[in-house]
Amino acid sequence: MKINYRPEIDGLRAIAVFSVIFYHAEIIIPNSQIFSGGFIGVDIFFVISGYLITSIILKELVKTGFFSFRNFYERRIRRLLPALLLVVLISLPFAWIYLYPIDLVDFSKSILYSLGFSSNFYFHYSGLEYGSPESILKPLLHTWSLSVEEQYYILFPIILLVSFRYFRKYIFYILLFGLIFSLVLADWSSKNYPSSNFYFLSTRMWELIFGSILAHFEINLNKRTQNNNLNQFFSLIGLLLIIYSIFFFDDKMFHPSFYTLIPVVGVSLVLWFTTEKVLITKILSNKLFVGIGLISYSLYLWHYVIFSFAKNLDIYFDQINGKIILIILTIFLSIFTYFFIERPGRKIKSFKIIFSILLLSIFLISIFTISVILKKGFLNRIKVQNYQEKKTYSYLTNGNEVCFNRFPDFCKFGSKEKKIILLGDSQFGSLAYDLYDKIKADYTFYSITKGGYFHLRENKLQNKHTKKINKSYDLMRGEID
Repeated sequence: MKINYRPEIDGLRAIAVFSVIFYHAEIIIPNSQIFSGGFIGVDIFFVISGYLITSIILKELVKTGFFSFRNFYERRIRRLLPALLLVVLISLPFAWIYLYPIDLVDFSKSILYSLGFSSNFYFHYSGLEYGSPESILKPLLHTWSLSVEEQYYILFPIILLVSFRYFRKYIFYILLFGLIFSLVLADWSSKNYPSSNFYFLSTRMWELIFGSILAHFEINLNKRTQNNNLNQFFSLIGLLLIIYSIFFFDDKMFHPSFYTLIPVVGVSLVLWFTTEKVLITKILSNKLFVGIGLISYSLYLWHYVIFSFAKNLDIYFDQINGKIILIILTIFLSIFTYFFIERPGRKIKSFKIIFSILLLSIFLISIFTISVILKKGFLNRIKVQNYQEKKTYSYLTNGNEVCFNRFPDFCKFGSKEKKIILLGDSQFGSLAYDLYDKIKADYTFYSITKGGYFHLRENKLQNKHTKKINKSYDLMRGEID
């Protein structure tokens, strides 16, 4: 069931996607990253998604008393998969040509998990810390958020349908309970389990539920607030909260947590208080904002892949002019994808045709990626003395074993009398190769690194892994002694 089109929502999408793009582009003026909180663009998308999805489901239930799971998931497939598959298909030749075997294997695994909408689990369990130096080298890292949304789309309609049928009077309280539980869990996990807190639905769903509660109120009341003064004031406050978050948040803060309420409440205020007469509505409904909002999904998909390959190839990404070129390329590809992939995918009447094409594409991609994994990235594909050698952020390897994420164990290189030990998290791990390359002639080098294990501000997390760290260190000490 369709809902009334609100152009200001596309305006919000425009703000969300460009805040993410500028954050990942690492725009620094003069000595600080001006979009340091741009990652909250994803949180903006979550609130909007919760609002729109719940509006669709509840309106259908209220009007017909019935909800078609088939139609719902058909729309989601039409919306998400065509563009995602195009990005993956175009990325594969570049990955094959330019990525080293270990990186190609990792990329192939991320493709499989992304197509199964579970890449958030993959990146968490691989120890990859979002925002760390090496994260930009993972072309599909940004698909973690798509996985979170799809997991919500799988679970939420079932919960909402059961609640509507048997506990209709208590839907608000059910939603409120889920919101509070998830928010409290997120705040606690941000200090104890930061990686799972960032990637998992359990600590993200409160943001989507914020939007769901707005939709529930709107459908029950059959309208939003009509007081023009209140609309003008609170919509402005909402936009200011969003802007504040984009420019003053940073990746050192606990996130998502109670702090994340600032942008989430901001988006909720804009969604609830924007009407045709409101100034913020007119600003967000500007043709430029709406146009960017319409291609925001393609922008989100393309930008990270383009940035990642540019960083892998060491071209453009470290220069401001180069970043501008990459952003222009992202916009160009996104416009193409929107008009020739996204729109046709939604408008073609026969879903069987679309589904057959998508299924064939997924099958072929899966066969290729599984082959890459089984063949360990086709080791003979790139013939260099040390195929792991890269200019930046290359994980140190010992034979075919990556030294990163090997607790309780360590990597040893050389047998010189002088010894150097590297002990640290993913940022240390990403620098291990360059360090070893500089000191290997004179020192024996020991590497003990693990993603997310050395958060000094999070004492509980640090204490939990002390035994593993000590075991690795004791093993190494035993060899040294």
